Amino acid sequence: MSFRLPIYRAPDFTEDVFVRAPDVRTVAARQDGVAPEGFHATSMYPEYFKIRGEWRLIEGTRMDCVPVLRSDGSLKATEFRRLKTGDHVIVGRNDDGSEGIYLYTKGFVCDDGDASTDSFAFRSGRSRETSFASDYERLVSLLRHDAYHGHIIWVLGPAVVFDEESRNAMEYIVENGYCHAVFGGNAVATHDLEAAMFGTALGQNIKTGENVPGGHYNHLKLLNRAARAGSAKEMIAEYELDGGLVCTCQKNDVPLVLAGSIRDDGPLPEVVRNTGEVQDIMRKHTSRATMVVCLGTQLHSIATGNLTPSYTVVDGRVRPVFIYAVDISEFALNKLRDRGSLEVTTIVSNIQDFLFKVVQLLMK
Repeated sequence: MSFRLPIYRAPDFTEDVFVRAPDVRTVAARQDGVAPEGFHATSMYPEYFKIRGEWRLIEGTRMDCVPVLRSDGSLKATEFRRLKTGDHVIVGRNDDGSEGIYLYTKGFVCDDGDASTDSFAFRSGRSRETSFASDYERLVSLLRHDAYHGHIIWVLGPAVVFDEESRNAMEYIVENGYCHAVFGGNAVATHDLEAAMFGTALGQNIKTGENVPGGHYNHLKLLNRAARAGSAKEMIAEYELDGGLVCTCQKNDVPLVLAGSIRDDGPLPEVVRNTGEVQDIMRKHTSRATMVVCLGTQLHSIATGNLTPSYTVVDGRVRPVFIYAVDISEFALNKLRDRGSLEVTTIVSNIQDFLFKVVQLLMK
């Protein structure tokens, strides 16, 4: 399947309703971290603001921020915690253009020439009975395109590294340029390194799935060695570990962003435990993302979805951000879709089977 980006059709701002619309109003924040009453909240969709008679698209946005008009005339979608006293916050509760704010959901034109809110060919009613063959083909064509023309983020749960072949599949994906950043938690990195060092993940042999005597101790031993070395990177060098997700990311300079959790063992020294700090790191990638693939991790997927807009601007061209979520649980996928934070193609599948299929298609 050859891939073509949907065409973005901007609003016609010569229409009378836009010409007559006022410029946006701003009110200066009077306290750090606090927006003025009547603030506008951003969404994941393209939003335009009328400034000095010109309708301008906000770039690098995300949901649940406030738009700030900066001194140089640029727009910035700003988290509440990052607001500073004196910031000029755009106010207005109507996004139909009447207050100089316009939310636009029909910009991407499908192959048949139709522009709609279902613009990226995402469908409802996804279940275990659904045929996902065309979704796999489209996903692989996207990976091939965005490997050279985009920024691909993989959001991974630990199921990815519980099996030798799925670890090998992720290794192939990273090594061949189909991944530009990885998001996860302590578990995915810890059990991947456990597999590299002991051949187990959560104490089970990654080839046979059999419980290894005393295997439940392995990930704790791994974490202790990483702490002694000072970092996972130093431990990898000390024990000459190779293969799998973490080692391959390190070898190929692919950022591995690990967000801390209240449940973490250890955790690895690389895990960022401050939620605001790790959100900032993740957003550096989601603001550039053209494609996001979430595998077997409900909370990390929702977090990433909250940070990811439905569009991005590449070389002056507005294009969609494609988001896929894969899980064996229909409940987890439906919960993700119901968040309202992202438009997502969902695939019901065992994570290992999904990765086998994707790599098989990529290698054709």
